[in-house]
Amino acid sequence: MNATALPRLAVTAGEPAGIGPELLIRLAATPLAANLIALTDRGLLERAAARCGEAVELIDDDGAPVAERRPGQLRVRPIALGTPEVPGRPDPRNARHVLATLAEAADGCLAGRYAAVVTAPLQKASINEAGIRFSGHTEFFAERTRADVVMMLASPELRVALATTHLPLSAVPAAITREGLERVLRIVHLELKAKFGLTGPRIAVLGLNPHAGEGGHLGHEEIDTLIPLLDALRAEGMALIGPLPADTAFVPAQRARYDAVLAMYHDQALPVLKSEAFDRTVNLTLGLPFIRTSVDHGTALDLAGTGKGDPSSLIAATRMALDLVARRRSASLAAARIPTAGHDA
Repeated sequence: MNATALPRLAVTAGEPAGIGPELLIRLAATPLAANLIALTDRGLLERAAARCGEAVELIDDDGAPVAERRPGQLRVRPIALGTPEVPGRPDPRNARHVLATLAEAADGCLAGRYAAVVTAPLQKASINEAGIRFSGHTEFFAERTRADVVMMLASPELRVALATTHLPLSAVPAAITREGLERVLRIVHLELKAKFGLTGPRIAVLGLNPHAGEGGHLGHEEIDTLIPLLDALRAEGMALIGPLPADTAFVPAQRARYDAVLAMYHDQALPVLKSEAFDRTVNLTLGLPFIRTSVDHGTALDLAGTGKGDPSSLIAATRMALDLVARRRSASLAAARIPTAGHDA
């Protein structure tokens, strides 16, 4: 890639009837130094810009390097809607459009067309109502790339990874297995080093049960599964803390001890993160062969069409994608400067 070219970031608009298209327009209005490529319907963006009262210059993407981008400029890789959107009313006829944007994002990153992908929120129910099995962005990208992935949400102050994602609470205990947890912990450990530059990442692992099982009085998952696994991985040199009771794991004295938290299920830790940094939290998929970040909120159907949606989380996701691209590029340059055995420095 040309060293002077702006990073090409693919940005999806998410659910056409949701807040995503308007947030994408707000993102384009910022002076962020990125070549933003919108993967969506051109008319959808034009209507969103009109609702937001923003002057936007939509440019067909030809793949050429771009050295600068003026606020309001947005390149477009057109992907046609199935039917015109009605803000606030998702239509299953647009399900295939949404999935096509995700497929282009993933395939484009794998082919080198994009440096990273940033996703706006989508409506899972609308896709399922179209008769298509779908449980979320994370699962889609994992299947598309045949990768083992982990969902992490990160703010400037806290990183939280999830052992399980979009499962009913009743299904969580059976999903907490030694093999599954080991896979997740290894991915988190590796990605904290690769993506965040932590040489010896410290990971706090939450217990599944209240009080982390209270020595077996409130459940045996900690004794039977968590503790033996953590002991085995510590013996390999991984810095693991826990299992910790979730109700005290986020107090300041505990947070100073770790770089990231592994929670056992979706709502065990995310309320803490979102309550203190909702507009600065980013959804990050670990384990993919490319960088993917996203907002930490839903489609906000009640705000769709008003032009009043807050783009802070989408901007934060874009900033994180840029940071991760820059770190990856720096690491690649550093590796290229390391002399190989048998050659002079």
